[in-house]
Amino acid sequence: MIDIKVPTVGESISEVTLVKWLKKDGDYVNRDEVIAEMESEKATFEVNAEKAGLLRQVGKEGDTLKIGDLVARIDETAPPPKENKATPVAAAPQATRQDAVPAPQPAPVTAVANDLKATPLAAAIITDKKIDASSITPSGAGGKILKHDVLDALTHPGRTPGKTLFGREEKREKMSNLRKTVSRRLVEAKNTTAMLTTFNEVDMSQIMGLRSRYKDKFKEKHGVNLGFMSFFTKACCYALQEWPAVNAYIDGDEIIYHDYCDISIAVSAPKGLVVPVIRNAESLSMAEIEKTVVQLAAKARDNKLSMEDMQGGTFTITNGGVFGSLMSTPIINIPQSAILGMHKIEERAVVISGQVVVRPMMYLAVSYDHRIIDGRESVSFLVRVKELLENPELLLFGKDPVRTLLEL
Repeated sequence: MIDIKVPTVGESISEVTLVKWLKKDGDYVNRDEVIAEMESEKATFEVNAEKAGLLRQVGKEGDTLKIGDLVARIDETAPPPKENKATPVAAAPQATRQDAVPAPQPAPVTAVANDLKATPLAAAIITDKKIDASSITPSGAGGKILKHDVLDALTHPGRTPGKTLFGREEKREKMSNLRKTVSRRLVEAKNTTAMLTTFNEVDMSQIMGLRSRYKDKFKEKHGVNLGFMSFFTKACCYALQEWPAVNAYIDGDEIIYHDYCDISIAVSAPKGLVVPVIRNAESLSMAEIEKTVVQLAAKARDNKLSMEDMQGGTFTITNGGVFGSLMSTPIINIPQSAILGMHKIEERAVVISGQVVVRPMMYLAVSYDHRIIDGRESVSFLVRVKELLENPELLLFGKDPVRTLLEL
């Protein structure tokens, strides 16, 4: 028997949660095959079979295990299962004569919105009453909507499909290690930093125009979409190097300044908020930033982020606009000293040169630790980001080309 134990996943991590068995007890597994998924307070990781053999589970899903605890055993002496070779079934010959009798077709089923199936009478009522078919709970065979399903939806409008009327059910579930860590760090950030937030707004006309003109060529050349994140990351990198306190953090009675910009991006993953890092973002091109964002977002979505992907970071960007947030005060990702919040782009009336015009505007928010960053620095940082975004040609090397030419 080979013992499979909880591996060491980080210096400060002493326990993990067994989230899910990917192989059943008694299954024959091959060497290096993934058998289980575990979660630490910082990331989700996989456990592999060290030898081929018969799997004997020891831990249960939901168990909290210490580093080095026994997860499973593998009986390497068990023989591999014999392969069953099914006899192929000959395909039935197809009729080639033009006068062949066609096969009878099943009776048509009336389809309504969202590809839901309904009886003819139910479909007629849906069409007549202009009901959203997705709000109806089907009770017929194969998910078919029946007449009484439609009448029930009309009698109780606004009710969540499938939810019991006047129900008072509750559900209790164990908090994951990742959610515990997020909770602890957010409270710690609020209690240990002198956090303030400053706001500004940016006219996104220039960036949106650039994306419209060049998105197809950019995708063809680099294989990724031209998104907003590359513009914001570039702008922040220039501003951070001009205002180094925003890119620093406190360690005891010392301040650590960084000559590089490791930009953390807040990503909403299936199991909670994670913050992977774009390393040396100041040295990356727009395409390299976009590719890195896509890779990190895919890892987060699939719970494949490693400890290395999330360690470090000198400044964070979070985008609540993708969920429709118009304005918010983001919380600092400690030990960092500042975080930039992006928000929803919304057309608003603004005054330009004495004229009221409509522009796509976005509110920006920078939350910062006032212990290390003064108001002048935080406001100047945000104004600089706004300037770079509203004049994206400055992102080429951070300065006005004409002023640079004239050495002004």
